[in-house]
Amino acid sequence: MAGDEKPYRVYRGGRVRGKVPAPAKERRPPRGGDGRGRRDYKGPGGGRGRRRRWSRRRTILVALLVLVVVVAIWAVASYLSFSGGVSDANKRLDAGARAALTTQSGLMLSHPSTILLLGTDHSNVVGRTTDQHSDSILVVHTNPSRHSVVFLSIPRDLYVPIPGAGSNRINAAFQQGGIPLAVRTVAQFTGLAIDHVAVVDFGSFEDLIDAIGGVTVDNPKPILSNRFDCPYPTQARCEQWQGWRFAKGTLHLNGHEALIYSRVRENRLDPSETDITRGERQQRVLQAIASKLTSPGTLVKLPWIGGRLLKPLSTDLSTGQFLQLGWLKLRGHTLHCRLGGTPEDIGGALVLQPDERNREVMAMVTGQSAPQPPPPHQPYEAGCTGS
Repeated sequence: MAGDEKPYRVYRGGRVRGKVPAPAKERRPPRGGDGRGRRDYKGPGGGRGRRRRWSRRRTILVALLVLVVVVAIWAVASYLSFSGGVSDANKRLDAGARAALTTQSGLMLSHPSTILLLGTDHSNVVGRTTDQHSDSILVVHTNPSRHSVVFLSIPRDLYVPIPGAGSNRINAAFQQGGIPLAVRTVAQFTGLAIDHVAVVDFGSFEDLIDAIGGVTVDNPKPILSNRFDCPYPTQARCEQWQGWRFAKGTLHLNGHEALIYSRVRENRLDPSETDITRGERQQRVLQAIASKLTSPGTLVKLPWIGGRLLKPLSTDLSTGQFLQLGWLKLRGHTLHCRLGGTPEDIGGALVLQPDERNREVMAMVTGQSAPQPPPPHQPYEAGCTGS
């Protein structure tokens, strides 16, 4: 070996490409392997890349989409359930009743409409079957231009002309000629064109109220009913029964309690009460039902109870008309009116002989004059009160 020859080569100025291998830390195998065709094992699921987290905006959009789908499904199910109940109620209405109605022009949302409500009962308090009769008569008049819904109570003892049958109590029209004669009688006496009719069967009244979770009414005075409202099937038990009691103030009533409250004919704690007072109680219950039907709690349960809500009714109202009526009730103010008269004995029967005050009340109902309450301490007089 020469004296100046060295056993190694000296590289100056860094690496020489192709001759000096790069340091091990800078050599990386191809992605997914070690450079010799073998993939690194990363454990179960190790072959998948890391998931990207959803952004807040994307999460909100997905949540809104799910909410829209749920609401759409609920709306369709509610409509189908309610529509099925309306269809059954339409089938229960007597075919001849439609012929007596006035054909309404236009939508309820833009045109005034009048609905006659007839409350019927098939049995008396001790369970013996009786002839069907109109236990209550109520007219609902809507006026979209004034944003008002008027409840007009008609005492069943009001002595009026019945077409083709002379003069009699107004509830005799339903007994003598069914719904068609009742419609013609009310239309003739009030001067209102009856566009729709709904017959409420008190036998199914309880089920409706129970389906919506009961109703809440404001009772102005305590009530103790007489024995005529006895719930027992035998006369002996009824003689020992003291009567139904309802306290003054806010009452939450289930179906059976609301039915009794509506039908109490004599308040032993206030002998001055009349059948007109009973009609006012019925208005309070109907108003409470209307408010409960449009409440959020009832709307949420609509897909499951829609059919039950119409079980007590026989009516010509369509699903769309019910929805329009509900909207008018929500956005309008309510007026409670009643007709009246002077007590008179005719043929041994106590009736109410109509007076001129009823004409004034009908002007209040149609919006031609301002509402005026009945005169104080005159239980048979007509009048209107707002709410």
